[in-house]
Amino acid sequence: MDTILGTKIRMGQTFVQDTRVPYTLVKAGPCVVTQVKSEKKDGYWAVQLGFGERKIKNISKPVLGHLKGAMKDKKKLAPRFLREVRFEKDPDLKVGDEVAIKDVLKKGDVVAVSGVSKGKGFAGVVKRWKFAGGPRTHGQSDRLRAPGSIGQGTTPGRVRKGKKMGGRMGGESKTLKNLMIVDVDEENSFLKVSGSVPGPFGSLVTIRKISSGSLSDLVEEAQEVVMQKEVEEGEGEEKVTEKKEEVSQ
Repeated sequence: MDTILGTKIRMGQTFVQDTRVPYTLVKAGPCVVTQVKSEKKDGYWAVQLGFGERKIKNISKPVLGHLKGAMKDKKKLAPRFLREVRFEKDPDLKVGDEVAIKDVLKKGDVVAVSGVSKGKGFAGVVKRWKFAGGPRTHGQSDRLRAPGSIGQGTTPGRVRKGKKMGGRMGGESKTLKNLMIVDVDEENSFLKVSGSVPGPFGSLVTIRKISSGSLSDLVEEAQEVVMQKEVEEGEGEEKVTEKKEEVSQ
């Protein structure tokens, strides 16, 4: 098993060695196996995981029957979220089994986190696509955030499909790869994931392990970003090179 479900709690910052690293706190698991799919019956191997809690009175009877085998002790509560995880072979799990953080992730692992981004409603081209807008001088009172010309003239005589314009922004499935597990609290089922993850606080996120790594890699990456910023601000490449040598020593 390389995947676990969780909810985004909040953001914060911590120190890894002597480097400050931003993190997202995620409540991950425990998840319960609600269904096992086989290649013979369904055409592929997969496990359906249930996460969270919701009252039985808010669930339809067909869904309640589907979850019956995974609800042993919690007679009045059922999983809130259901997500499927594919396998290449028999997953060796059965309905009712629990999947905890220790079964999937450990400190230093490199992960990909998927979620639904924040919905922002209707947005113009400046906010949605980072357009520059029009000039701020010479009487341009109503063109500051306008998109400008959108067509190509007589040929083809229409606006091409895919043109970047104002419209609904956010609320889309997004995946951020190569994030790192900064810390693990197995007792309380908390994860600290480096950087930010998609979605608002309280939303569902899917955490998939990519590979095992080392926190020293995260430190080197953070230092590289800081040093690159100093170069852009004009501190000079020589000073940055000296700092790199000091860090390596």
